[in-house]
Amino acid sequence: MEKPWIPLHGLRDERLAQVSKHQADRNSEMTKNNIGILLTALAALTSISLAFAQDAAPDPADTLAQPATQLTLDDLRTFTDIFNQARKNYVEEVDDKILLDAAIRGMLHELDPHSSYLPAKEFEDLNDSALGRYSGIGIEVHERDGKIVVKSIINGSPADQAGINPGDVITSIDGNSVTGQPSAEAMDGLLGVPDSTVVLRVVPPGGKEHEMEITRQYIKLPTLSFELLDGSIGYFKMTQFHQDSSIDLEQSLESIRNDGIELSAVIIDLRKNPGGILRQAVAMADGFLDEGNIVSTRGRNSTMQLEFSATPGQWLPGIPLMILVDHSTASASEVLAGALQDHGRAVIVGERTFGKGSVQSVLPLRNGAGIKLTTARYYTPSGRSIQAEGILPDVLIDWTATTSGEEEEITREADLDRHLETEAQAQSGNPEQISILLEDFPLDELLAALRNANKIPE
Repeated sequence: MEKPWIPLHGLRDERLAQVSKHQADRNSEMTKNNIGILLTALAALTSISLAFAQDAAPDPADTLAQPATQLTLDDLRTFTDIFNQARKNYVEEVDDKILLDAAIRGMLHELDPHSSYLPAKEFEDLNDSALGRYSGIGIEVHERDGKIVVKSIINGSPADQAGINPGDVITSIDGNSVTGQPSAEAMDGLLGVPDSTVVLRVVPPGGKEHEMEITRQYIKLPTLSFELLDGSIGYFKMTQFHQDSSIDLEQSLESIRNDGIELSAVIIDLRKNPGGILRQAVAMADGFLDEGNIVSTRGRNSTMQLEFSATPGQWLPGIPLMILVDHSTASASEVLAGALQDHGRAVIVGERTFGKGSVQSVLPLRNGAGIKLTTARYYTPSGRSIQAEGILPDVLIDWTATTSGEEEEITREADLDRHLETEAQAQSGNPEQISILLEDFPLDELLAALRNANKIPE
């Protein structure tokens, strides 16, 4: 879906010479260093302006891709004036690159909540996330009574091989005490470049403190789990869509079939799933559909006018399918739920979803960094826009209610500053209301409620 970004080349040499001479005449009192910074900023911003007219529009006849206005040289001078005022007069000395990065971040931040600048390290981390991995030792920790305690360990990970166990207390990481630290900060200390080492001091329950050196490796994030309910109902929890998500689910279903288990129904739990790679949600929807549109995207650039359709063949033809969603179900998760709902292939159960109906293209830059830029909107097979609307379930359940009367604070796309406007459309259907308190929610109660509503078989 995403077209590789071709780095913009700056202004031609003769154009740079013209700008340099003009600025030198106008600002003779400026130092040579300031002129250099001015020209750098002018070249960068003018390249961005020219990009709309030259590089960003593959079809010259496509008027939608043309900017409404062009920046003038005075506009660019205003930027450099502000840049120099900040670098000369801010209360503390600021590195020039920090100022330029801040300007880039601010430009993208003002567009919408999901467009952002990704420095090289963040860009690399985003790629790892898309691959469903991170570089570390394979443990999860939590803070308890001021101590950092190992909560869980990934089987076969470096930590597992080194002999770390749940309940062990980590007192220091690379010689730095972590006692009293938040668990998130402690986890950051465990991450690093693959094949690098980290030195931990660990106290096992009832044992003596000792030191161990562990080599970091890529750890595959477990994003899919399976449980067999009532002997024949397959319950799959999916926490994110990475590049192998659809393959993982297909292989899991094949493994269940090879074990001689005949599923009577399938539940896919997408609660708190923020999305991920769109094509994996499309591939998963395709697995449950024989034909028809899955999702379409529409943007200003003609390369973002896309449609994805199902191909013949289903994983579980005729088997009832239920999708669990909540207010945190977003993006690619909403695409999957919307496609299966529109085709009548699944019953959607839970809360109205988050409403992130926009496409972000990740575009690499020549300096090793990148940008995440909103380039299109999603539309379900029936033409519904998810943006700031979300998916309305067939069966509404309030997951946030508790027996104490307290409710979790809910934030959706429509609550975010600068979110893309809603394309107001009436959502069809008259959802059935089922009230289940969060603290009273083992899955068997939901199954019983849905059986009573004739949603899945006994």
